[in-house]
Amino acid sequence: MLSILKAAPLRAGGLRWTRSTKGFGSIVLISAVILSSLVGREARAEDADPAVEAGARLDDLVDREWQLRQKEFPLLATRMGNREGLDRLAGQSIDDENRRAESTREFLAELHEIDPEILSDEHRVTYKVFEWVLEERLADHELGGYRFPMSADSGFHTGLARLALEVPLNSVADYEAYIARLQALPGVFDDYIGVLQHAVDTGWTLPAVTLKGYDLTIASMVVEEPEKSLLFQPFQEWPVGVPEAEREGLEARGRKAVMQAVDGGFGKFLSFFRESYLPAARQTLGASEMPNGGAEYYANRLKHYTTLDMTADQVHELGLQEVARIRAEMDQIIEGLAFDGSFADFLKFLRTDPQFYAKTPQQLLERAAFLSKKMDAQLPALFGLLPRQPYGVEPVPDYLAPKYTAGRYVGAPLSSTRGGTYWVNTYALETRPLYALEALTLHEAVPGHHLQNALTSELDMPPFRQSLYISAFGEGWGLYSERLGLEAGFYQDPYSNFGRLTYEMWRACRLVVDTGIHAKGWTREQAVDYLASNTALSLHEVNTEIDRYISWPGQALSYKIGELEIRKLRQTAEQELGTAFDIREFHDQVLGQGSLPLKVLRSEISRWIDKKEGSSAE
Repeated sequence: MLSILKAAPLRAGGLRWTRSTKGFGSIVLISAVILSSLVGREARAEDADPAVEAGARLDDLVDREWQLRQKEFPLLATRMGNREGLDRLAGQSIDDENRRAESTREFLAELHEIDPEILSDEHRVTYKVFEWVLEERLADHELGGYRFPMSADSGFHTGLARLALEVPLNSVADYEAYIARLQALPGVFDDYIGVLQHAVDTGWTLPAVTLKGYDLTIASMVVEEPEKSLLFQPFQEWPVGVPEAEREGLEARGRKAVMQAVDGGFGKFLSFFRESYLPAARQTLGASEMPNGGAEYYANRLKHYTTLDMTADQVHELGLQEVARIRAEMDQIIEGLAFDGSFADFLKFLRTDPQFYAKTPQQLLERAAFLSKKMDAQLPALFGLLPRQPYGVEPVPDYLAPKYTAGRYVGAPLSSTRGGTYWVNTYALETRPLYALEALTLHEAVPGHHLQNALTSELDMPPFRQSLYISAFGEGWGLYSERLGLEAGFYQDPYSNFGRLTYEMWRACRLVVDTGIHAKGWTREQAVDYLASNTALSLHEVNTEIDRYISWPGQALSYKIGELEIRKLRQTAEQELGTAFDIREFHDQVLGQGSLPLKVLRSEISRWIDKKEGSSAE
């Protein structure tokens, strides 16, 4: 009899039923009353448990915010496999920013109506992470952080240039949506130009010293023919899902849309950058020197990128201590090599001797690929949980390479037809030392960013947490992964081990340099000299890195702060658990809940240790 009933969605007031066949009205009414009564009893029984009710409220709140965020940012939805909004791009105007901030305030107020103390362990972690996300997002907006949509080595325009790699292109419908997004690009550039003009008007631009040659990253995207644009690539390599009969029409529309995007988007931005933004770029370096709130902004960035309550002075002093410790280990290696000369002489030797540099881009890429596969074989000894998604090794794209870092990981959604990518910079080979390649590979590929990010995308958790990347956690794990190579048989060559230490020293120097620039009035020359005299990084890389720190306040602090916290948690676990400590289980615990603020990670590892100790006692 219930097969003739059609239930409408569950609402706050219970079930609402519709009549599907004439003559059965009284049966439907009686059935609805009986079932509503039963459902009401079950609901009241559930409501009797405050933890269940609070958890349900949290789930609903998190889901509503996530759905709204995907509507606001269609490319995020696309990366998560959601095809809604496949033909749209996010509005990036100041009005858009203000509207989103107001929604964030409302969600945060609603979250604070839930008592986290009565939540289950799983829900309590979600509560803390969600609270951190909303508070950080709101604080950044209120301080005007949206005025920095680019840094010294990349920006919104470099991301938009990769649009074809960020969307599905398997059918005619996909191509129709892609063309619509291309047509929307000029409007998005107009939004960003409005934001950047506001930055000029308020004196919150990037420092001029970091922008030398920056216009070339934009100019490389302004082409005279669509075939020379990365955006046109989908119309040159057709998938089997697009019938040949449709291709000519799509290509013609794509050609027109690409040139609209080039002229009305990248071209217009290039003119604005050269004529308006660059001439007005500020002459100061430190974020604290920006007018009307610069010091508050840096304090916020410091908190955001460390996820801890540390002052600039505390971070600076910690950096000095780490530099001294690592320098002592470096000196031991030099002594073991019986090198005849000073520390500075040894650095010059590493920077100039041809034996330490690849002769061709292919040689550098092949070495990186070999190291990646060598580490792949060691992963089962260090992890119980491993991701399914593979990864590859590719060069940093030409349009980014001159001002780009030595390497970076570029992820891919699980729904993508490609894997993750470990980018290796093959520009200026004489500045890419092979002795640092082991550390770079372990950081960017495995067991670093690829393993961490791919694993997070497969975890059973709210989607907002799957897509979340907290820098102190992620970059801290990357640096911890470099050191993990010692336990996996890497760094057998003393020069390679010195390379590992130079990478660790590099991150320790960042604590000193970042706070020096943004809180203590350091000049660019001071920062360059400090990094160059303490690490074996090439001078080219030293300069590109210093520009990155100047243009991206606080981010460089993430690495060392996060790594030290993970190492400290491991040491605590080893001491308290003794023979019950399992390195694989510890790593699974660290990575098993996705990206976490360090305070939350502390509490979760502490809870795991207590649980393990309780099991041992039983």
